[in-house]
Amino acid sequence: MCSQNISSLKLPFLFIEKRLLNDLTLLINDTWIPHFNTFGYKGNWKAISLLANNGDATNIFALPNGVSKIKETSILKKCRYFKEVIAVFKCDILSARILRLEPGAEIKPHKDHELGYEDGNFRIHIPITTNTDVCFILNGKPLKMHPGECWYTNVNYTHSVSNNGTTDRVHLVIDGKRNTWSDDLFFSLAPKELLTTKQIIEVSPETKKRMIEELQFSKLDAAKELVNKLQKELKQN
Repeated sequence: MCSQNISSLKLPFLFIEKRLLNDLTLLINDTWIPHFNTFGYKGNWKAISLLANNGDATNIFALPNGVSKIKETSILKKCRYFKEVIAVFKCDILSARILRLEPGAEIKPHKDHELGYEDGNFRIHIPITTNTDVCFILNGKPLKMHPGECWYTNVNYTHSVSNNGTTDRVHLVIDGKRNTWSDDLFFSLAPKELLTTKQIIEVSPETKKRMIEELQFSKLDAAKELVNKLQKELKQN
């Protein structure tokens, strides 16, 4: 019996740091939107959307609402290498964002909702720029990710990030939908049962209430749908 799903997996892609940084400079003066989860972090944590519902560059919500079509934002249209990187993933892309954690900022320990490979989704991190004083803890263990590397992270598990350095930590974060292409890739790197066994990762009622409070600030349909789902789960407990 599988005791625990894999919490992270380094994928066999290595992207060109110089080209990632070059595309980052193309959008550095664009509008960076503070993450909507204002209770979940301290300092400055901001995002730019590359693929979103109807190409809306102001929509930094991670998953689509299931109604609108995912399209390129105006920002992605000018970033040739980011488009090449995203195209490597031969699956439906649910969202693609650039996330920037500024010096001194901290993302508090939390769990995301049904964002592991066992849920049919997967989250990819590709660092663009970082520093040695960034501390990313996933499922109780530190995870070091270097520029250009490609990592799957199972964010159903508790994770947190603190940027204790003097430079930004900027990642390209892609959410994809599992398919046969991704199965072939992931199962070549780790046992299938460690990636697909559906486990109950308990989220406390207090955490669900906090998630509801945070999501209620968003006007996105996907946020409203998640709020309704969490409220139903609380009533069932």
